[in-house]
Amino acid sequence: MKRIFGLALLVCACACGLYAQVVDTTVCDVLKNPKSFDGKIVRIKGTAVAGFDQFVVKDTDCAYQVNEIWLSYPQGTKGKAGPAAVLELQPAHNFSGTYTAPTRTPVTLDKNKDFKQFDSLLSQIHQKGADMCLGCTRYEVSATFVGRLDGVAIAALQRDKDGKIVGFGGFGNMNSYAARLVLQSVSDVTPKEIDYSKTDAITKGDAAPSPPTGSMYDPIMAAEKTADALASSPAGAQAKKDVEVFGKLGEHTGANLLYGSGDEAAAKDEALGAKDSPDGIIYNCTFNSNRLEGDAMLRAIMHMGEHISELRTPMAGNEEAPPFVLEYNAWGMTAAAAIANGQRFLTLPGGYLLWNSKWPQADQIANMDQAVKNFLANEELLSK
Repeated sequence: MKRIFGLALLVCACACGLYAQVVDTTVCDVLKNPKSFDGKIVRIKGTAVAGFDQFVVKDTDCAYQVNEIWLSYPQGTKGKAGPAAVLELQPAHNFSGTYTAPTRTPVTLDKNKDFKQFDSLLSQIHQKGADMCLGCTRYEVSATFVGRLDGVAIAALQRDKDGKIVGFGGFGNMNSYAARLVLQSVSDVTPKEIDYSKTDAITKGDAAPSPPTGSMYDPIMAAEKTADALASSPAGAQAKKDVEVFGKLGEHTGANLLYGSGDEAAAKDEALGAKDSPDGIIYNCTFNSNRLEGDAMLRAIMHMGEHISELRTPMAGNEEAPPFVLEYNAWGMTAAAAIANGQRFLTLPGGYLLWNSKWPQADQIANMDQAVKNFLANEELLSK
């Protein structure tokens, strides 16, 4: 009996020790010094969003260039939520810099009813509006998150004197997030439906076109046609450059098109690549085909192509451009692609109308400029 009692005390002591290892913190405190939290199990209260190229926990009270923590599920979760599209950088076999793959403690996710509710809410698509709402979900979700925090001192790319990428850190889209939370459990799930009523009212009465279907539809070929349609416009040369990063069928350009949810943290994605790349970097583009049907996939490819071409061969003065600028340029290309294809409306997550074919021509540029700036500042929480 004494031995059983002693074992019970031991188990209790171990349980208490594990509990004590959880660090209570905030999104802003993590972003203040992400590296100091690297590898720790943390508990954070925040709001989760699964947007076009977002899967994040955010806090609007922070004041950094990127005011969000990238969110990931452990490998093998097979969840439904996540970004509609995401670009992640990986060192190729011929990477010019010095690179050692990180070693991380595995995380086991508690797939209880709270997690299932959380995952389900963030995967629900907004479908009331006409035409295209790119990467729009119905809900954002406030909750308490527990998980492993992965942090780096800086998420910016490092380049040598010739402009070649020789170092990078970070997580999520463009590896521009200095912190990532690999989820262990979620609780206190509170959904908030995102208000799309203003844009829904504007687009009401216009039936959305049926998305292209069938085995013959090739989004890369469609992107090439879009670039051709833009040839005579100011965006024409850049559009051609953005599409060319993906190469021809069977050609290895270092840009990989992958299909899935893009919501898991996998060790293989942080390992040194097995193949070479023209610039020593592998650009892994993951598209969620359940959220990007037909022309929405085409818009996503143009968007990510712009990211790749700007990271690979940045415009003069943009070598150290922050995520705000890179996203601004990518959304500009996305809008140009929509216009070239005769699209009537293009709405962004959160209800920001990026394009309206009924706008007076004199107001179009100013309206798009303001829509992108508001979206990046208020939804993606990016700043210059």
